[in-house]
Amino acid sequence: MMYTELSPKQLKSMLWWAWDDTRNYDAIVCDGSVRSGKTMSMTIGFVLWSMKNFHAENFAFCGKTIDSLKRNVITPMQKWLEGIVKIKVNLSRNYLDIKMCGHMNRYYFFGGKDESSYQLIQGITLAGVLLDEVALMPRSFVEQALARCSVTGSKLWFNCNPDSSEHWFYKEWIQKCSEKNTLHLHFTMDDNFSLSDEVKNRYNRLYSGVFYDRYIKGLWVLAEGLVYGTVFDKNRHVIKSYDNSNAADYYISIDYGTLNPCSMGLWAIERDKAVRIKEYYYDGRTRGLQKTDEEYYQALEQLADGYPIRHVIIDPSAASFITTIKRHGKFSVRKANNSVIDGIRNTMTLLENDRILICECCQDILREFSLYRWDDKKSHEKDTVIKENDHAMDDMRYFVNSVMGRILKEFCRNGGKE
Repeated sequence: MMYTELSPKQLKSMLWWAWDDTRNYDAIVCDGSVRSGKTMSMTIGFVLWSMKNFHAENFAFCGKTIDSLKRNVITPMQKWLEGIVKIKVNLSRNYLDIKMCGHMNRYYFFGGKDESSYQLIQGITLAGVLLDEVALMPRSFVEQALARCSVTGSKLWFNCNPDSSEHWFYKEWIQKCSEKNTLHLHFTMDDNFSLSDEVKNRYNRLYSGVFYDRYIKGLWVLAEGLVYGTVFDKNRHVIKSYDNSNAADYYISIDYGTLNPCSMGLWAIERDKAVRIKEYYYDGRTRGLQKTDEEYYQALEQLADGYPIRHVIIDPSAASFITTIKRHGKFSVRKANNSVIDGIRNTMTLLENDRILICECCQDILREFSLYRWDDKKSHEKDTVIKENDHAMDDMRYFVNSVMGRILKEFCRNGGKE
């Protein structure tokens, strides 16, 4: 993306440290919608500030992972700052050196992916830190990174897309900006002058529900109510039957349970759409009788009867049932991508754009659509779903995460168009 003109908010996030009315802040927080240009402007500003005010000091770039940091910040930064500074990157040792106007500083890369990550940044002395997508990092890592900034004149730079209104970063930094002497700038896509109306409209079509509120409106909101309540519509998404004469690829997705229900869905993919043709659903607790893996395998064969199944997609924790399926040698088994929030977001996008349809004979998944809820207890800082009425929802999520990724990417690449 080429930034030929910077918006006032991008300029402020870049040069706040040099302007009379903002230079005395100790930190800056930029939050808001996706594609608003905050990472670009903050990265350039962080480098210019550090190179103008320091020499022979250490700084840190932090991301969720080092790979995501390199992809989203380090690699594009070299293009953004081309001709302004001299950058020498040491990717194997995860740092880079920058020279400008007789100054040279070193910038280390750190990933804050889990609670143990704070150990990686212990011991180093920093003159400043930029935390990209800080809401994705554990509090222990962030606070350790901030504690490293003990050089006189150091400043803290944060950016992120919003998360839950119960998130620790929202409560500790967004809501306490004044007492922490922090400049807070809230971005929308309108603050990125390089985006065309067509691109903005595309992103408006890619998200729904709580994810639309966060990624497009840039709001810190709690996930509550029905998970798919804003996107699933029986009038749009439910069809009477499926024409088996159409050319299609067939898959079965499984959420395996012994005490809990076992849900299987038979899917047909035609070009850029998926249809749930049939399903199998058995609740041993309600029926008062548990089934064996072999009995569930017989149910799988009956569900697949007459269809050339490409792969069976199954929860990776279902070790015994996976072994049973493989022993029979009839189906190719793929362990599902079990990412919950990403799977829900991707499923929402496909439902919103009519890429998932359900045959009316699939009564159990239709029932769960009307019951599957966010856990909106105020004690949760992370999005969670109530673990009830979620078994067909889970097998659908496995299918979306593991099979529909290509369709989702093509849909996004084509701008959300047919």
